[in-house]
Amino acid sequence: MKVEQLTITKVLDIQSGTSKAGKEWQKLTFVGETVEEYNNVYAFEIFGAEKVENFNKFNKVGDLVSVEFNVSCNEWKGKYFTSLAAWRVEKGSGTAEEAPAGDDSDDLPF
Repeated sequence: MKVEQLTITKVLDIQSGTSKAGKEWQKLTFVGETVEEYNNVYAFEIFGAEKVENFNKFNKVGDLVSVEFNVSCNEWKGKYFTSLAAWRVEKGSGTAEEAPAGDDSDDLPF
């Protein structure tokens, strides 16, 4: 799945730990908003130290990005949790404040 023109609004602290198999892991969650009127807030997770490092190196709050992601759902003690796992985050053109609001040069006066 893909979300276009998402403005990064918040980057949460990196979480890390050790899996049951003894492997170290890192996870970063970032939140963004689209220009849609409804259902426009998304929280994406990025897994892996290298991916987390690259995200932090190239992205910051206020950036306009497009995000490709997978949706997954896990059950734990009878409760279900859905997550959006981002696997590609690409820069848009500038920041949300700089994004073009539309080209009015071709608009008719009526």
